[in-house]
Amino acid sequence: MKPVALVTGASRGIGFETSRILAQQGFHVIMAARGVDVLEAAREVQSSGSSQGIQADVSKPEDISQLRDLVEKDFEALDVLVNNAGIVRRGSAVEDTTIADWKQVLDVNLTGAFLATRAFIGAMKQRRRGRIVFVASISSTIGCPENASYAASKWGMLGLMKSVAEETRNTGLVVTGILPGSVDTEMLKGSGFAAAMSPTDVAHEIVHLATAAAPALHGSAIEMFG
Repeated sequence: MKPVALVTGASRGIGFETSRILAQQGFHVIMAARGVDVLEAAREVQSSGSSQGIQADVSKPEDISQLRDLVEKDFEALDVLVNNAGIVRRGSAVEDTTIADWKQVLDVNLTGAFLATRAFIGAMKQRRRGRIVFVASISSTIGCPENASYAASKWGMLGLMKSVAEETRNTGLVVTGILPGSVDTEMLKGSGFAAAMSPTDVAHEIVHLATAAAPALHGSAIEMFG
C-alpha cells in the first residue's frame, strides 16, 4: 500500500508543488483546499502519481472531521501531514484591522493547523510513526507592519509546532517547521518584496522534512531565504 500524505492549502503554490513531488515519490496525496479548484489541481497531480482532491476549510472543525473519517475509512492513518493552508490580509495598521479580518487569518493559519494536527496525531502515535510539517514563514520571527494578523498567526504556528514536538518525543513521530522568506506566490503580491525563491524550491525542502530528514531534526524550524 502506498504511504498517505495530506497537504492542506494544496490547490496552488507551495501546497500544489509539495503534493506533486510527494506523488512522484510514491505517496497517495490527499489535497485539501477551500475552493473547487483543488479538484482540478488533483487531476493535474495525477499525471505524476496518485492523488485526490477534497474541498475542505481547515478552520471548520466539521470539515477536518470529514477528512479524518475519510482517512480512517480508506487508509487507517496518515504517514505525512503538511499544515500548509494560509491566508493574508495586509495593508491595515493594528488600529484599523477589523476583528473579522484578524479572526479569519488566525482561524485559517493557526487554528486550522491545530485542528488538523489534533485530528490525525493520535493514529500516528498509535502506529509510532509519521511526520508532520508546519509551513510557517520568516514572519514567525519578525514583526510585520500593517500585517500583524499574519505575523501573529505564524508566530503562533511556530509555538504550536514546538509544543507538538515536545509532546511527541520518543513516540516515533518527527515534527518540524519550515520558515520560508519571499516565495513567488499569489500571497507575495502586494507585499512590496521581490520573490527570492519558487514554490518548488520550498516544496522540495518540505518533502525532505516529510520523508528523509534525520529524526534528530524533531522540533526544528528550518529558515529559507532563497
